[in-house]
Parts: sequence; structure tokens; C-alpha cells
Amino acid sequence: MPGTLPHAASPGAIPLSVLDLAPVTAGSTPADALRNTRELAQLADRCGYTRFWLAEHHNMTGIASAATAVVIAHVAGATERIRVGAGGIMLPNHAPLVIAEQFGTLESLFPGRIDLGLGRAPGTDQRTARALRRHLAGSDDSFPQDVLELQSYFQPAQPDQAVRAVPGAGLDVPIWLLGSSLYSAELAAHLGLPFAFASHFAPRFLFKAIDLYRSRFQPSAQLDKPYVAVAANAVAADTDAEAHHLLRSLRLRFAAMARGVRGQLQPPEAFIEADWSPAELAFADESLACSAVGSPDEARRQLEGLIAQTGADELVLTAQIFDHAARLKSFELVAQAWGLVGSRAGASA
Repeated sequence: MPGTLPHAASPGAIPLSVLDLAPVTAGSTPADALRNTRELAQLADRCGYTRFWLAEHHNMTGIASAATAVVIAHVAGATERIRVGAGGIMLPNHAPLVIAEQFGTLESLFPGRIDLGLGRAPGTDQRTARALRRHLAGSDDSFPQDVLELQSYFQPAQPDQAVRAVPGAGLDVPIWLLGSSLYSAELAAHLGLPFAFASHFAPRFLFKAIDLYRSRFQPSAQLDKPYVAVAANAVAADTDAEAHHLLRSLRLRFAAMARGVRGQLQPPEAFIEADWSPAELAFADESLACSAVGSPDEARRQLEGLIAQTGADELVLTAQIFDHAARLKSFELVAQAWGLVGSRAGASA
């Protein structure tokens, strides 16, 4: 991808985090996916990753994290050190008070380890969005006000305050804004919040969004200077060829999305390039442009290149790999290549 944004820190000093979409693979169940998520989080905890985030999606047979706050509790209870949170909660689907209570509860159970990332997309199709919200009128227009309302519930309660989040009031739950467009970048800058860009599936506006966020950032009580996390697919294996083979499952998923088809994550062998049109393959490759794929050294080199291009303060890595053991191994290989503290003590897959 073109463009370069400066960063003072060396690439190896940049923290790595995990975004897990709790993939439901072909022939498995959501229960299997949630057990796999727990195991991946435990490995990430041992290997020195900074955060483990889960994302809200609905009516998708290939993703098991719809009840995101519940899965966060599942993961946080199974880990010791790593921060756990939402990447993200789709706020227009919920009343801000409900999210404040949910994440206030999580922060009370796991103090100092909970993050709350917010998005404004529905995390699903329009019919399901209506089932979630009952109506869609004004949901985008009210997003900034909903963020401010949510923030207010985490402030110390006032004596005459009629509505309080219990738990929630007075708790330090860091709020992030997430997005794949310029809208969330500008809002995050205006509110002085950390910003994470969803370049693992929508990299088109990555550089413009980061530049806009940094140039318009206004310090806040939460953050005194811009902080950008960039999401990327990261698939590592013993050899470049093996890693590219594992990526075929995700390339198949995106090609199918171009055709309007969604479903469970398929094995790499199910991807037959001749089955897809040039336009569908181009859509898949454009969606996967922000990816690091190869041997550990090659994956590290590509991640370093992404940092050099974006000036990212943090990378959030995701890997939708059909074979769970290979997925665990991929995250461990990346951690080792990056030199994360504790990575060499991680359990081998």
C-alpha cells in the first residue's frame, strides 16, 4: 500500500495484540469455537500479547462472538495478565446504559484488564439489524451522542444523578473508537480517544483515516496524544508455502462475500481459484491487502513494513485459520519472531 507515516519507535518495540473472530469452522459448532477462543487467549496471555479483543457479529454461522460481553468474561476468567475487550461493540445496537453496566461488571470482575472498543456499523445485514434494534432511524446520527452518554456513565456518580450504571460509575474502562472509514477517525480525534482501524478487511482508507485522526486530535482526560492501532491478518508457518496455503481459507471467505455468500470457515483445500470470477478474486485480494503471510521472519518483515508505512502505535493481529492447532502455532511463531516477553515459554501447537 502506498504512503508512509513516521514513527519514532523501532518496529520490534511496538506492542502486538490479538483480534479473535471466534471462527466456527466447517463441521464444528459454536461451542467448539468458544473453546478454541479460550485456548488461543491463554496462549496469547503466555506469549506476551497486549490485548485480546472479540468482535460483535450477528446472524453469521461462521462467527461465535455475538454475545460479546459474555465471551469477554469467558476469556478474562481463563487468563491472568492480558487485557481483554471488545473490538468492538456495535453501539447503535444497544442502549449506552446497558453497555456501561456490562463493561462496568466486567471491570469489577477483572479490574484493570478490560477495554471497550466501539463501532457504529450493525455487525450484520440490515434485516438482522432491524431485529436487533427494532428500528434503524437515526442510529448513525446519534452515534456521537451515544458515545458521550456512555462515557458519562463511567464518570463518578453525582448525588442528584437520576440514572446510574451499577456497576460502572467511577470505573476506569478505556474507550476506543473503531472504524474502516474517515467518520470514526474524525470522531475519535474530536473526543480524544484511541483509534483502531479495521484494515484487516477494509484497508482502503487506512492512510487517510490515520492522517485525519492525527492531524485533528484533541487531548482529553483519557488520552493526551494520538494513539493508533492498525489491524492486520497475520498467518505464519514454518515455510512461506505453508502459510500461503493456510491463507486460502480466508481468501475463500472473502471471495464468497463478494458473491453475497457467508458461512463457516472452510478448509484451504476448498478454495479452487477457477471457481471464482476475476472480480471476486480481486475483491478478496483487495480486502486482504493488509496481511503478513509467510515464515516467521517473513511475517515479521511484512509487519515491520506495515509499521513503517502507518506509524502504528500498536498492531492488532487476526488469523482466521481452519486448523486450530495451526492457528495457535501461527500466533506463537509471530510472538517469537517479534521477541515478545514470554513468547518462548508458550505452548507449542
